[in-house]
Amino acid sequence: MRNYSTQMEAARKGIVTKELKVVAQKERMTVEELLPLVAQGKVVICANKNHPCIDAEGVGSMLKTKINVNLGISRDCKDYSVEMEKVMQAVDMGAHAIMDLSSHGDTIPFRRKLTSECPAMIGTVPVYDSVIHYQRDLHTLTAKDFIDVVRLHAEDGVDFVTLHCGLTRKTIEQIKKHKRKMNIVSRGGSLVFAWMCMTGNENPFYEYYDEILEICRAYDVTISLGDACRPGCLADASDVCQIEELVRLGELTKRAWERDVQVMVEGPGHMPIDQIEANMKIQQTLCGGAPFYVLGPLVTDIAPGYDHITSAIGGAIAASAGAAFLCYVTPAEHLALPNLEDVKQGIIASKIAAHAADIAKGVRGAREIDDRMAKARRDLDWEAQWTCAIDPETAKAIRENRKPEHEDTCSMCGKFCAVRSMNKALAGEHIDIL
Repeated sequence: MRNYSTQMEAARKGIVTKELKVVAQKERMTVEELLPLVAQGKVVICANKNHPCIDAEGVGSMLKTKINVNLGISRDCKDYSVEMEKVMQAVDMGAHAIMDLSSHGDTIPFRRKLTSECPAMIGTVPVYDSVIHYQRDLHTLTAKDFIDVVRLHAEDGVDFVTLHCGLTRKTIEQIKKHKRKMNIVSRGGSLVFAWMCMTGNENPFYEYYDEILEICRAYDVTISLGDACRPGCLADASDVCQIEELVRLGELTKRAWERDVQVMVEGPGHMPIDQIEANMKIQQTLCGGAPFYVLGPLVTDIAPGYDHITSAIGGAIAASAGAAFLCYVTPAEHLALPNLEDVKQGIIASKIAAHAADIAKGVRGAREIDDRMAKARRDLDWEAQWTCAIDPETAKAIRENRKPEHEDTCSMCGKFCAVRSMNKALAGEHIDIL
């Protein structure tokens, strides 16, 4: 029988949970090092008590950078079996979290299948599901309807929920006054904004935040405070709407911590490279070091079809400056629901960004595999190189498709290979080129 409600409460009581032990081992930390970070809210362990198969992970800027994969069906792409195939591929490729963003059909069986079978953290955005769950137009829903869906997701074993709590009636006037180029691009944020405009009511996720905290405390659900006003283009980055919302998210973070509820804070969005580091530092200051969960940031607006690359560039910079959690972006971003190949490309790009940042931050053990790769390349040991590669299948396929004449070379350099020449020269051997 648990004598604590949440991982944060346990840490504050000095209780070492089995999930904390798992995370400490993965991060090469002692439980004595990790415990105060969870107690302070600087590390979250998203682990709903109704998600028994979870393989616990820690999210925090001082830990290895984690990766989230967004999936889920839409009205145009309705096959849940395909989405489940993407889920298993994502987990096999090293995704730490799966967010079910389904916006069509019967979402309950898929969500429960995820929390009963998937070992990764499971996240959702309950405001999406509210319209689907009740099968009613947005303006007919009540505040109670929205809160009841949060409770349903918690009961179903969801580990973290994105809630756009920082959007208020004041935001409506700001959006109208400041004339953003892209307005609100957050899907959940736009739904809350539209509901407030149509009903004249305050944001239910803000107005009934205390009730939401009680739900999250009861099931140990982490709140991911959604950035409804994240910039959707470079021109809107770091504007009044974004920063004012972040100030409010900082206040909501502290209110959650008072109830022992874990919190992540979501961040941009589209953002020029020169603004990313400052945004990470502002978040850390305003939100007391709560883990920052970023979408990208995408560093240019003009690369549809390649936004996994624009995102990876921004993600590497953001994580090296303090972001803890990267939401992957695929080549299909802004264009379509990602297919299996898009999911793979998005995960690989995010893994590269996360790993590069971990090296820059000096995360324990992060560079060891790079050093092993360097040795394998020096030794011209191709099998060892595949073992170290983020995507060994692709690397092997490229070499196999363009096989060299001599096995100790590649088809670009042949016997002009610098590594081969240096190995022979240092060994006192004759270097044959022709």
